[in-house]
Amino acid sequence: MTAEMHLPRFFLFQKFAMTTNLYRVVAPAADGTPGELMALAQQKRLAFKEQVTFYTDESKSRPVFGFTARKKIDLNAGYDVVDEAGQPLGFFRKDFGASLLRSTFHAEGPDWRGTGRERSQSVGIIRRLIDVPLPIHFDFVDPDGRPLISVSRQMSLRDRYEVDVPDDRVDFRLAAAIAVGLDALMQR
Repeated sequence: MTAEMHLPRFFLFQKFAMTTNLYRVVAPAADGTPGELMALAQQKRLAFKEQVTFYTDESKSRPVFGFTARKKIDLNAGYDVVDEAGQPLGFFRKDFGASLLRSTFHAEGPDWRGTGRERSQSVGIIRRLIDVPLPIHFDFVDPDGRPLISVSRQMSLRDRYEVDVPDDRVDFRLAAAIAVGLDALMQR
């Protein structure tokens, strides 16, 4: 079943601010470069309960989807992703035990589930020892090994991600929430 809102590829740009992290979710233009703003996400830093809201534009006047932690303090906390009416789109969580050497996440939508891991264990280990902007690649696959989502950050001082969503069952809003969650939960 095809997701209500599927976008096979998009970009995510993070802008750091003292009290919040801002994320711009951008669709590709016809030439493959960043194009139209699809959503703007805001995460309050040091919030007691993690919540990220996505808006239609920079005015932040209309929230269109978001995610919220199920528990206030829990290393394996899950995050529910909902649309603008509060209806569930899916769920993701960090697997704390499996993430000690290589960050690992679990995600699910209405008719799929999958696991995402850092592609390189050595980069994962180095990233834990020193805070440098190394390239990061996450690959989410379903239980049969079929690709669901791929999130890649190139080596740069500003966080810029390319997100590929080859599986049309994955809703764009859920993929965007997972991409922001990866960045936020890795304390970037």
